[in-house]
Amino acid sequence: MNIILEALLTSLALGALVWGFSRYRRRFIKLDLLASIGVACALFAIAYMPAIYDRVGTTLSIQRRVTTISMLASVVLLLSVFYLTSALRTTQSNLEDLTRTLSVDQTTNARQIDGESVYIVIPAYNEEDTIQSVVKSLPASVHGLEVVPVVVSDGSADATAQQAADAGAIVTEHPLNQGQGGALKTGFEIARRDGAAVVVTMDGDGQHPTAALEELIRPIVEDEADFVMGSRHRGTDHSENGIVRRSGIHAFTRLINALTQLSITDCTNGFRAIRSSSLETLRLAEERFSAPELIIEARKKGLRIREIPITIEERQAGETKKPQLKYAVGLLRTIIVTWIR
Repeated sequence: MNIILEALLTSLALGALVWGFSRYRRRFIKLDLLASIGVACALFAIAYMPAIYDRVGTTLSIQRRVTTISMLASVVLLLSVFYLTSALRTTQSNLEDLTRTLSVDQTTNARQIDGESVYIVIPAYNEEDTIQSVVKSLPASVHGLEVVPVVVSDGSADATAQQAADAGAIVTEHPLNQGQGGALKTGFEIARRDGAAVVVTMDGDGQHPTAALEELIRPIVEDEADFVMGSRHRGTDHSENGIVRRSGIHAFTRLINALTQLSITDCTNGFRAIRSSSLETLRLAEERFSAPELIIEARKKGLRIREIPITIEERQAGETKKPQLKYAVGLLRTIIVTWIR
């Protein structure tokens, strides 16, 4: 091996060591230090003891040294990618948990509630044109339970939070958009903190019928179910979804039924009621595509599930924020991951 290549490899090895020790001194990350030492040793071996790779190649029935080195480098690169991806996801999850905790801690309930309540959790992202009418359309009570609207403004850049507060809702804000699943988890935490008996979820775009609240929570109040979902396919669908979206919902619903032995008809409907005590048993990790996760988790935890017919209306304003392809891929991933874990 020529002296220039040896010098280059030696410089790279020393650079890796300096980086690793620097990371360890500043942040005490042992894995980074060990990785830098491993890379440095591999580079020193190429420069001064290349015969080592010949022995590895013989063991693996690889004749050319360069092929052996390339293969080992690819393996190290792949492991590094897995490690960095895992670290990134962990950091993102910690940030989302911190955001949710701060949002819940800063949210106070100024109402004086006498008796049990039903919390209506409404995730909203830039819904200033509709959120006030949705909140005002809610009844004061249903089945003897006081109705308490909770609007989670999920990183909205408009006046969603102010409009909801003016309408009398409890309002909490995410400084960063976390997705519908993340907003629902924040709302669930607030409902559980305040001792709600039942939690209802609905959209902030005016598509879900508040007149159906009584029928939605009746099975829970009468102790016939723990999880009640609305279904546009058992009722009426005025949402004007295209054929692609309707076909996708049907396909994903059939997949969930096949995996869980359920017989639901509308797996993406966000109009649902859950017994508050049952929420504590669900493992909710999904930040965006939450609908199938809730269904599958409820089934795995043995919750009594029921579906009732409802009418879905057109959006009162704005456009859907669910891109077709990304939404379909996200739903499929969520279904498979939730079922396997």
